[in-house]
Amino acid sequence: MESRATSVLDKLLLLSSLMSTDLTRFEQESGLTTARTHLLWVLGLSGPSTQQALAAALDVTPRNVTGLVDGLVGSGHVTREPHPTDRRAILVTPTARGRRAIDDLRSSHADLAAQIFGDVPDTRLTTFESTLDETIATFRRLMEEAT
Repeated sequence: MESRATSVLDKLLLLSSLMSTDLTRFEQESGLTTARTHLLWVLGLSGPSTQQALAAALDVTPRNVTGLVDGLVGSGHVTREPHPTDRRAILVTPTARGRRAIDDLRSSHADLAAQIFGDVPDTRLTTFESTLDETIATFRRLMEEAT
């Protein structure tokens, strides 16, 4: 007989798979990879940023960010601009096309959240969020222990 914990994990895995399918569809429509989309999302939250700051926010190497930024420069989503106070640093800055993509991401994100959780009472959503926070923290700890 399957335990409750196993059943919940199976549902999380199904949700992960469904979200992955949705992300793949978005990538096909937008022409952006997951990593480039994530970088744009971070720029939308933080504004123009150095590649070092982006690497830290994305938890990747600076070399990895260089490749992502190169791709986004090539597609017209960002530019590299001189830092106003640190002549050694370069700011990655969204272009008009990049800002439109960021706005579309924000809008889609908010719409999906409303569609999924809009009818869920706040008390249940708070409990669900707390459980997810605990689950994420436990999974991160297990991943760290495994390395």
